[in-house]
Amino acid sequence: MKAGIHPEYRDVVFQDVTSDFKILTRSTLGSKETVKWEDGNEYPLIKVEVSSSSHPFYTGQHKILDTAGRVDKFRKRYQKQAVTEVTE
Repeated sequence: MKAGIHPEYRDVVFQDVTSDFKILTRSTLGSKETVKWEDGNEYPLIKVEVSSSSHPFYTGQHKILDTAGRVDKFRKRYQKQAVTEVTE
């Protein structure tokens, strides 16, 4: 690999601003903000809007859509119009 063309891969902290969930991981992203982690070291802080602690799919609060009911309602509505047009 060529030297000097790859971004720096370092430890960073991602913080979910909606639930205050934090995780220490590695990334090439950087930030001017820093945060002191549990081990006493300071790491760059990346703020995110959604994480596994706040996303409805992972928290079990997602809604299951009644697509079958919607399809049936659509068919009933437009089936009546099609039948009346053919008979006229």
